[in-house]
Amino acid sequence: MTGASIIGLVIYALVAAVMMGIGIVQLRSKMPVAFYSGEEPPSEENLTDVKAWNRKHGWMWFSYGIILLVSYFLGMFVGDSVWSVLPMVGGAIVPIIFMIIYHHRLIKKYYKK
Repeated sequence: MTGASIIGLVIYALVAAVMMGIGIVQLRSKMPVAFYSGEEPPSEENLTDVKAWNRKHGWMWFSYGIILLVSYFLGMFVGDSVWSVLPMVGGAIVPIIFMIIYHHRLIKKYYKK
């Protein structure tokens, strides 16, 4: 393992730990959580099930942290080439698209009509 690989691993591990930490905080939260920091969380009166809302958002962020780690190791498995960047970048960007879609499904499911 080269020095650059170790630095990359440390960076990916720290970012993954932050994402998993966000997930754990959201899993344990009693108040409704927001999807991201720029969004106001919904009020309890606007949700049908606050616990399920928080649990699903928490697992979403925790899973994102796991995906980041897996994408790093997949990139390392490919080796030191241009192709190693593809799983690393893909593992960081593609899940965000699915997280946004999933969040909008949760809005449809848990917001009171």
